Amino acid sequence: MAKISSERESFSQRLRDALQAADHSSESPTELARDFNARFSGKAITVHAARKWLVGEAIPTQDKMRALADWLGVPVEWLRFGGEERQSDNKGLTNGMHADDLKLISDLQLLTSADRQIVREFIRILVRTQRERISSGDSQAA
Repeated sequence: MAKISSERESFSQRLRDALQAADHSSESPTELARDFNARFSGKAITVHAARKWLVGEAIPTQDKMRALADWLGVPVEWLRFGGEERQSDNKGLTNGMHADDLKLISDLQLLTSADRQIVREFIRILVRTQRERISSGDSQAA
């Protein structure tokens, strides 16, 4: 019984660490439930379930664990079992990315297709402007 309790507590600590690294509240079950449910296509979790995850009383099912790991940009194996490596490779897409960048991508996925297109176009404009500044030798470009 002590081993199961220890596993739950260890998971809880990793979850809180991953939430903080991704710039999300690690103390609010309400926020966790809301943000998780916004990204999860299965049955929504309750605030009570989120609280149990945060305080080490329960470990999510595999589908929810996978969704948490994808959302927070950490390997599902690390989130569930721990270990040294916590930077997600996510098929090479998130390796080396800052938590703020991962949160931005996660938030972008919540937008409508039309809104995502607007964001992409805005980014293209910013990148083009940045390249022009660099090529003209503008020291403010960095």
